[in-house]
Amino acid sequence: MNLSRDAAETLALQALGWLVGNDELMPVFLGATGASVEDLKAQAHDAAFQASVLEFLTMDDAWVVAFCDAVGEDYMTPMLARQVLLGESGRHWT
Repeated sequence: MNLSRDAAETLALQALGWLVGNDELMPVFLGATGASVEDLKAQAHDAAFQASVLEFLTMDDAWVVAFCDAVGEDYMTPMLARQVLLGESGRHWT
């Protein structure tokens, strides 16, 4: 499955919106990333921040399933989008 950069950015923004609307996960995301609500607004269009949103989401299979079911995406799409956003720096071989 190939994913364009635009599609990866769109998915990351959808994931951010999904997190913001999730009263249980939003505080966990803010605590895990150290981000504030103001940071979300200021960095929403930054590829590295978008990748961090997707990285957080992919920490738990249940979150991936809930998000992907909500937006109608394949369960592998968040990880693929993260890789697209990070490019070569996002590749881990260990």
